[in-house]
Amino acid sequence: MPKVIFLDHEGTERPVEAESGHSVMETAIRNDIPGIVAECGGACACATCHVYVDEKFLPRLDPPSDSELAMLEFAEGTTPASRLSCQIEVSEDLDGLKITTPETQY
Repeated sequence: MPKVIFLDHEGTERPVEAESGHSVMETAIRNDIPGIVAECGGACACATCHVYVDEKFLPRLDPPSDSELAMLEFAEGTTPASRLSCQIEVSEDLDGLKITTPETQY
Protein backbone atom coordinates (compact mmCIF):
# COMPACT_ATOMS: atom_id res chain seq x y z
CA MET A 1 0.00 0.00 0.00
CA PRO A 2 1.28 3.48 -0.79
CA LYS A 3 1.97 5.84 2.08
CA VAL A 4 0.77 9.42 2.29
CA ILE A 5 2.52 11.71 4.75
CA PHE A 6 0.31 14.47 6.08
CA LEU A 7 1.95 17.49 7.69
CA ASP A 8 -0.06 20.10 9.52
CA HIS A 9 0.80 23.80 9.30
CA GLU A 10 3.02 23.42 12.40
CA GLY A 11 5.03 20.57 10.84
CA THR A 12 3.56 17.61 12.75
CA GLU A 13 3.91 14.56 10.51
CA ARG A 14 1.27 11.83 10.25
CA PRO A 15 2.19 9.00 7.85
CA VAL A 16 -0.70 6.74 6.87
CA GLU A 17 -1.22 3.82 4.52
CA ALA A 18 -3.59 4.64 1.67
CA GLU A 19 -5.56 2.51 -0.75
CA SER A 20 -4.78 2.97 -4.41
CA GLY A 21 -7.76 4.37 -6.27
CA HIS A 22 -9.02 6.37 -3.31
CA SER A 23 -8.56 10.11 -3.04
CA VAL A 24 -6.14 11.82 -0.68
CA MET A 25 -9.22 13.43 0.93
CA GLU A 26 -10.83 10.03 1.60
CA THR A 27 -7.54 8.83 3.06
CA ALA A 28 -7.39 11.87 5.35
CA ILE A 29 -10.97 11.46 6.55
CA ARG A 30 -10.53 7.73 7.23
CA ASN A 31 -7.41 8.47 9.28
CA ASP A 32 -8.78 11.46 11.24
CA ILE A 33 -6.24 13.86 9.75
CA PRO A 34 -6.89 17.34 11.14
CA GLY A 35 -7.14 20.24 8.73
CA ILE A 36 -9.22 18.58 6.00
CA VAL A 37 -12.90 19.48 6.42
CA ALA A 38 -14.28 18.11 3.12
CA GLU A 39 -17.71 19.73 3.41
CA CYS A 40 -18.85 18.56 -0.05
CA GLY A 41 -17.65 14.99 0.48
CA GLY A 42 -15.35 14.99 -2.52
CA ALA A 43 -17.66 16.44 -5.17
CA CYS A 44 -15.24 19.26 -6.09
CA ALA A 45 -17.92 21.73 -5.00
CA CYS A 46 -15.99 23.52 -2.25
CA ALA A 47 -12.40 24.19 -1.24
CA THR A 48 -12.41 22.78 2.29
CA CYS A 49 -10.01 20.01 1.37
CA HIS A 50 -7.37 22.44 0.06
CA VAL A 51 -3.82 21.16 0.58
CA TYR A 52 -0.27 21.91 -0.51
CA VAL A 53 1.46 19.12 -2.45
CA ASP A 54 5.19 18.62 -2.05
CA GLU A 55 6.77 20.05 -5.18
CA LYS A 56 8.57 16.84 -6.14
CA PHE A 57 5.18 15.11 -6.52
CA LEU A 58 3.43 17.82 -8.55
CA PRO A 59 4.69 16.51 -11.93
CA ARG A 60 3.27 13.06 -11.09
CA LEU A 61 -0.28 14.40 -10.68
CA ASP A 62 -2.82 14.95 -13.40
CA PRO A 63 -3.23 18.67 -13.99
CA PRO A 64 -6.13 20.30 -12.13
CA SER A 65 -9.44 20.41 -13.98
CA ASP A 66 -11.19 23.69 -14.70
CA SER A 67 -13.66 22.96 -11.87
CA GLU A 68 -10.84 22.33 -9.42
CA LEU A 69 -9.17 25.59 -10.43
CA ALA A 70 -12.48 27.41 -9.99
CA MET A 71 -12.92 25.99 -6.47
CA LEU A 72 -9.32 26.86 -5.54
CA GLU A 73 -10.23 30.50 -6.17
CA PHE A 74 -12.30 30.28 -2.97
CA ALA A 75 -9.41 28.91 -0.89
CA GLU A 76 -7.29 31.28 1.11
CA GLY A 77 -3.50 31.20 0.88
CA THR A 78 -3.19 29.27 -2.37
CA THR A 79 0.20 28.72 -3.97
CA PRO A 80 1.34 26.93 -7.14
CA ALA A 81 1.42 23.76 -4.98
CA SER A 82 -2.25 24.10 -3.99
CA ARG A 83 -4.65 21.31 -4.90
CA LEU A 84 -7.96 19.94 -3.67
CA SER A 85 -7.24 16.65 -1.95
CA CYS A 86 -10.50 15.18 -3.28
CA GLN A 87 -9.04 15.46 -6.78
CA ILE A 88 -5.79 13.58 -6.11
CA GLU A 89 -6.09 9.84 -6.63
CA VAL A 90 -3.67 7.72 -4.64
CA SER A 91 -1.52 5.31 -6.65
CA GLU A 92 1.68 3.33 -6.16
CA ASP A 93 3.47 6.06 -8.14
CA LEU A 94 2.59 8.48 -5.33
CA ASP A 95 4.07 6.36 -2.53
CA GLY A 96 5.56 8.77 0.00
CA LEU A 97 3.38 11.69 -1.15
CA LYS A 98 3.77 14.63 1.23
CA ILE A 99 0.70 16.76 1.80
CA THR A 100 0.62 19.86 4.00
CA THR A 101 -2.68 21.14 5.32
CA PRO A 102 -3.26 24.89 5.60
CA GLU A 103 -3.77 26.60 8.93
CA THR A 104 -7.48 27.06 8.19
CA GLN A 105 -10.05 25.92 5.61
CA TYR A 106 -12.87 28.11 4.24
